Amino acid sequence: MALIERIQKDLTEAMMSKDELRLSVLRMIKSALKYKEIEKIRPLEDAESLQVLQTLVKQRRESVEQFARGGRQDLADKETKEIAILENYLPAAPSDTDLNAAIETAIAETGANSPKAMGAVIKAAKARLQGKTVDGKVLSDRVKERLAKMG
Repeated sequence: MALIERIQKDLTEAMMSKDELRLSVLRMIKSALKYKEIEKIRPLEDAESLQVLQTLVKQRRESVEQFARGGRQDLADKETKEIAILENYLPAAPSDTDLNAAIETAIAETGANSPKAMGAVIKAAKARLQGKTVDGKVLSDRVKERLAKMG
């Protein structure tokens, strides 16, 4: 079942069960996907749909950070619940072991030996982790830390 079909089905279920938070998140997802579809002037491929969802999760994480810093725990909690709903539609994140293995393989493939090669290593590691939800910041931080030990 395509992602948009699954979201539509879940949206209907959320309406029937009167789950307000889930309903609003699913409407937000559907809207974001529709905007992207209009922007592209064609139906989205699954990889593009997942990218939209990852962007929504990233925005929520940034909001949580801002709300927590601003002392608005109630809003931070709401955003955290939204992230949990969004993540149901994303593939699993790689484990620490998978992430480290991808980074090590990427370093070996690119012949990286200093922090200057960080971009190439990140690109190669992302390619290895294709199909998983990778937090770009976490990947970047890990690569930076690993390359700093070398250079």
